[in-house]
Amino acid sequence: MCMFQLRWIWRNIAGKRLLFVAALILSGITISLGLITPKVLQIIISDVIEKQQHDLIVPLTIVLLGVHLLRIFLRAFCNTSLEKVALYAINNIRHSIFTNLLHQDISYFDRNRTGDLLTRLTGDLDMVRHFLAFLCSLAVDSIVIFIAAIIFLSYINIWLTLILLLVTPVIAILSAVYIRKIHPVFASIRHNLSDLNTFAQENISGNRVVRAFGRERYETERFDEKNESFMKINMFAAKKWQTFFPVLDLICQSLTIIMILVGGLFVINGSLDLGGLFAFSGLTWALANPMRNLGMLLNDLQRFFASADKVIETYYARPLIVSKYDAVLLPEHINGNIEFYNVSFKYDSGPTVFNDINIFIEGGSTAAIMGPTGSGKTTLLNLILRFYDVNEGCVMVDGVDVRKLNLNSLRSKTGISAQDVFLFSDTVEGNIAYSTPDISMDDVYACAHMAGADKFIEKMPEGYDTIIGERGVGLSGGQRQRIALARALAARPSILILDDTTSAVDMATERYIQNELNNLPFSCTRIIVAQRISSVKNADRIFVLENGRVMSGTHDELIAREGYYREVCQLQDEPVPELKKGGTTYGAQ
Repeated sequence: MCMFQLRWIWRNIAGKRLLFVAALILSGITISLGLITPKVLQIIISDVIEKQQHDLIVPLTIVLLGVHLLRIFLRAFCNTSLEKVALYAINNIRHSIFTNLLHQDISYFDRNRTGDLLTRLTGDLDMVRHFLAFLCSLAVDSIVIFIAAIIFLSYINIWLTLILLLVTPVIAILSAVYIRKIHPVFASIRHNLSDLNTFAQENISGNRVVRAFGRERYETERFDEKNESFMKINMFAAKKWQTFFPVLDLICQSLTIIMILVGGLFVINGSLDLGGLFAFSGLTWALANPMRNLGMLLNDLQRFFASADKVIETYYARPLIVSKYDAVLLPEHINGNIEFYNVSFKYDSGPTVFNDINIFIEGGSTAAIMGPTGSGKTTLLNLILRFYDVNEGCVMVDGVDVRKLNLNSLRSKTGISAQDVFLFSDTVEGNIAYSTPDISMDDVYACAHMAGADKFIEKMPEGYDTIIGERGVGLSGGQRQRIALARALAARPSILILDDTTSAVDMATERYIQNELNNLPFSCTRIIVAQRISSVKNADRIFVLENGRVMSGTHDELIAREGYYREVCQLQDEPVPELKKGGTTYGAQ
């Protein structure tokens, strides 16, 4: 799995690989230049002090200064280059993930929480950046300086070098134990962070509900629980680290003690001169630091792998509902005939929504859909747009199964004003023209007029240039619905879907909108989902969904039968005819 993650990283730095490799090589060279200082120190002790060769002082000083300046320059270049590569990769990955998310099925967002997805785009990606910009160079530096130090020290005295390296197997065993214990901890940290972000996101989005019910204290307590859980798992990880690192640091520090004791004995017996001992003293860090860095590397690498797993999961997620290679493209103008043929559908973990239903909506007509809460009205619309696929049967547009149609072609012929109105943080004009960016302002005005939105828009501070807050904050429910309707009309669709579009407007505005919808300047099939009888009674055909079945007819036909539609009419004080059944007469209202 680790190799797969590294290959994925390598794939995403395409175009900057040469710079990345060059920066790592130069980083290794830079850290290796640090070996020159102990060597110069050995020469000073052996030649300048012991042999009185004072003429070497100036050139040796110049060498030290030059090496120091060169290391500063190379280190700055390496750090800048690696950061550049890291930002380049993160930019590419973030673009790919965002584009991928936009093309995911609706069911993908049913399974994944918004806060979790945002965590992957922010905190998890930052760990990927940290890996490229810092951990890679730290690993290269540690390996290069460790190997170079072994070679250099072996040249001076191989036996003292081997004695110093005896601690290496101990560090390897400790590191293996630490990795095995810490990986699930960091996976848990990442999960807790996702929970925390999701909870915060939901409360920020639902702030009005929290305030309306006075649940601030309750939500704060719940947040504190998740926050404390996140803190505890981090504290647990910190304790694991503090258990491992002091032991590692103690072993590394023991190198100095070993060097002094054993090196001193070697100097006494003449197998090592004083200059060589000073060189060993100056290079002990070259053995100790890589071992000490190993702990930091393991710690951060486990964080990186835990985050990379989630990023890669989103990066490679693929929608199940896609256009086939031979998908049919709809012509520019379609009739808009819609047919549900023996359709059965259920969500993955839910009960059956539809069971073998048949519906035909003639192109250019107005169809209304009614039914109790949870009867599947919105689901029916989602099947037309192929947000979900049917389990059995088929949904057809102009006689072609939607599964055989090109998705963009199908959805471009459809305009929808959804039940859950979403407006972007943009101008009023930008929201209306969202589906058709090149639409003229005259057409924007016309669509707003048809939706009954023009009057209140003109009263806004900057009219159509007024910035709408996030999700339409500052607008009433009815105003948001009318702007969403104008947005759907701006697409001039062949199929217009209105999901409870006028539920938040007054009766006068509803009548006005209905009149405008009946006199649209373009031909389209209108599908209206509503609970008001006044919104559906004039439809050419009304479909009533209940218990997975469908009943259809005109207003007069349905009102003359027992069932949901007649009951709703009675509840809304609509006049209904007397109902005769088996000789019994039911009073009209």
